[in-house]
Amino acid sequence: MEPKKKFYITTTLPYVNAAPHIGFALEIVQADIIARYHREFLGEDVVFNTGTDEHGVKIYRKALEEKKDPHGYVDEYAAKFDFLKQGLNLSYTDFIRTTDPHHMTSAQEFWKRCMANGDIEKKLYKVKYCVGCELEKTDSELTDGKCPIHPNLEIEEIEEENYFFKFSKYQKLLLELYEKYPDFVTPDWRLKEIRNFVTAGLQDFSISRLKEKMPWGVPVPGDENHVMYVWFDALVNYISTLGWFEDEKKFEDFWGTKEEPKAVQIAGKDNLRQQSAMWQAMLMSAGLPPSRKILIHGFIESGGQKMSKSLGNVVDPFDIIKEYGTDALRYWLAREISTFEDGDFTEERFKGAYNSGLANGLGNLVSRVLTMAKNYSVTVKDEIKGQVADDERYRDYMDRFDIQRATDVVWERIQIADKFIQEREPFKKIKTDPDAAKADVKELLRSLFEIAYLLRPILPETSEKIATAIANFENIPVLFPRKV
Repeated sequence: MEPKKKFYITTTLPYVNAAPHIGFALEIVQADIIARYHREFLGEDVVFNTGTDEHGVKIYRKALEEKKDPHGYVDEYAAKFDFLKQGLNLSYTDFIRTTDPHHMTSAQEFWKRCMANGDIEKKLYKVKYCVGCELEKTDSELTDGKCPIHPNLEIEEIEEENYFFKFSKYQKLLLELYEKYPDFVTPDWRLKEIRNFVTAGLQDFSISRLKEKMPWGVPVPGDENHVMYVWFDALVNYISTLGWFEDEKKFEDFWGTKEEPKAVQIAGKDNLRQQSAMWQAMLMSAGLPPSRKILIHGFIESGGQKMSKSLGNVVDPFDIIKEYGTDALRYWLAREISTFEDGDFTEERFKGAYNSGLANGLGNLVSRVLTMAKNYSVTVKDEIKGQVADDERYRDYMDRFDIQRATDVVWERIQIADKFIQEREPFKKIKTDPDAAKADVKELLRSLFEIAYLLRPILPETSEKIATAIANFENIPVLFPRKV
């Protein structure tokens, strides 16, 4: 028997300076759908990584503001993010924290390799800095002196001696990477965006902070006066979670080699530069393979406005789950939000999508078909269950990470089944031609079984309920009660 193919996917690590919000729920549900597809449809051995980013000035200041020890503060918030596993029914295999001892050791080893390659040097650091982004900003990136992503925060001006990474050295190699893999960043317009950014020229970036000003970070090897800049430390999680640098076999199995990179990363559009340029240059400097694909999603706004605590429009995913259920939120994130573009959340819009797509759509179809099957004593034999028709369009969209279109394929099947009921009317035919009516219902059961199969990565709990109900008509579930 041939060994299983290996597949690795990782989310970014959210900062633990606030509770989980719906924007990160989008990212981690997208990653979960992809991971489940590769595990259950393609039969691959999957490592699915997520976790928490626990260093940096934002977290340090937040802990001080709440009069908490930084360690206790990050422990409290990391637990809230790990609780998403149950709330969103996630299948991740690894939850890494950047305060984990192995990760910190790996980050220090990574630093040493970049230093040995001549890519780290100390010099004066004078820059405009956005604490929200944890990034330096040029004047051209600011709007009226503010960061457009964090307009509520003041731009800080920092001047001190820091260590720098020689990002400018890697312009040519990055452009060659993008040329070699035309699908390196998905969607393609994001690849064009990062290619334009790199082509315009790269500036070396700071990778340390003075410990006396910001002590909360990974110590810089050989210099007790500095800690690592949060981005340098945090990006290393993608490989430290695989056991790098101590477990080279696991690392190569899942991350890949320079000749055949494998890793898939998923991130928001505000992470494009860090994931597809800064991190790739760092990997090159350390002598390691690049990532293979970067999937970039958009933001979720609220009523046309960026979500922010100051505006009071941040959506808590646990509130939605409590009211509508886990799979209702997964459905909305998979089908109602574009995989690649910005989306918008309002409670009214969510309720409308829930009622039309789930209560009146999938839920109604399941109830009608199973009720007819029970009343007409129609069963589906095992050989019919084993004849699940493959769907090339569904697989093609999933292979290209286009989750929204793959989900639309499933709902097209639901619409086809509804049309079949309207046209064939087995509920009327049962009185005049019972054999034909039963044949129609058997065909509907087969369709329902295939719908449940295709839903396994997207709505795993609902998929299981449908499959179980097909095997036992005594307990026909009300999947999605209509909301008024």
